[in-house]
Amino acid sequence: MLPLVALVGRPNVGKSTLFNALTRSRDALVHDEPGVTRDRHYGVCRPEGKPSFAVVDTGGIAGEDEGLAGATARQARSAAEEADLVLFIVDGREGASALDDEILAWLRKTARPTTLVINKIDGIDAQAARNDFARYGFNDVITVSSAHRQGIDELIDSSLARLPEAGAATELDSDPSRIRIAFIGRPNVGKSTLVNRLLGEERMIASEVPGTTRDSVAIDMERDGRLYRLIDTAGLRRKSRVDEAVEKFSIIKTLQAIEQCQVAVIMLDAGEGVTDQDASVLGYALDAGRALVVAVNKWDNQTDYQRQQAEQLLARKLGFVDWAEAVRISAKHGSGLRELFKAIHRAHASATHEFSTSEVNKALEVAYETNPPPVVRGHVPKLRYAHPAANNPPTFVVHGTRLRTLSDSYKRYLENFFRKRFKLVGTPVRFVFKEGTNPYEGKKNVLSERQVVKKRRMIRHVKRGK
Repeated sequence: MLPLVALVGRPNVGKSTLFNALTRSRDALVHDEPGVTRDRHYGVCRPEGKPSFAVVDTGGIAGEDEGLAGATARQARSAAEEADLVLFIVDGREGASALDDEILAWLRKTARPTTLVINKIDGIDAQAARNDFARYGFNDVITVSSAHRQGIDELIDSSLARLPEAGAATELDSDPSRIRIAFIGRPNVGKSTLVNRLLGEERMIASEVPGTTRDSVAIDMERDGRLYRLIDTAGLRRKSRVDEAVEKFSIIKTLQAIEQCQVAVIMLDAGEGVTDQDASVLGYALDAGRALVVAVNKWDNQTDYQRQQAEQLLARKLGFVDWAEAVRISAKHGSGLRELFKAIHRAHASATHEFSTSEVNKALEVAYETNPPPVVRGHVPKLRYAHPAANNPPTFVVHGTRLRTLSDSYKRYLENFFRKRFKLVGTPVRFVFKEGTNPYEGKKNVLSERQVVKKRRMIRHVKRGK
């Protein structure tokens, strides 16, 4: 279970900007007008080479208890109470205010671990800003500029040092022989019905009322001699329809399930097609790098004409994940489940395949010779060698020179070439490009005395010749 960090503070101190900096996204709406953020917004911070943790952005606490301001404050307080660590965000330019004092007094009553984060320190004296907030008595104080990503790495390291490790009791990696499958999607697309059908019993409460499932539930299963762990998740609903008392954990639990699974099965309603919310759920799985299978449910309820329209809509809306297999099923009647598990097995095998360095190097050599990268400013990027870095998803490290000039189209060509050569289906493929360092960079060629004399003699000879 991913630890949770909550961003709390008064309006317009830069919480959403910091959220985007930590999650490396633009998911949170940022505006100079105070009070733009009202609902809680969840994301995942994935620092390179370090453990991941969940982040929740909250609306500003304005000191009011009624209306929208009061509802926003209650959302922020709920996020702080459920978090493992609270980042108390203040404005370094405006200094401490009476509202900051009120928020701090409430945070101390919650007894949650808290770090003081002084934001907007670009262009001002950071030490002076620290002195202004010294009366708060914090031992952990970090100065950042969210807009310019100053101090973000220090903030991440400080937060990881204070966060608990992922809980062993809920960690789904305890049995590596099981294929971990998470069923994700919008509410009322049939996730719980499908899990019940696979288990052969009414293990999950299935209802036509959206939002019946509130938590992520993992169930072990054996099918045809293979072991699985099925994770039924809560449907991700629009923010405007999320009830704070009922579904406050649903989003974070679904994000955790996606992080912990090996294959994500996104379920779509054949009658409704692919909606914007479906695309958002797909984005969560792609950000986590998980193998993906698309299950189009309620296919049995459609006429031939409706099926034809649904096929055209799927081809148009899911073009950006054309490597993911789409299977037509009926969770209610059990049709298409054998094909669904075949697609899951192919995606899992591709995502967890172990590559050798020699075969990766050979693939890079063939790809380079077949289609060399274009010339950029008179130079051609050189792809010298490659090696596998990780799996789930398959990740390859490419070494060479001038790799920063590689175009996005050529990177997509490499991805498609490797996908076709190694027959990878149902999994994203990632590349990491590393340029070799110049061994002579920063070194000055100091001439000896003899070389200096010879150089002067040559200069005099050239001048005489003129």
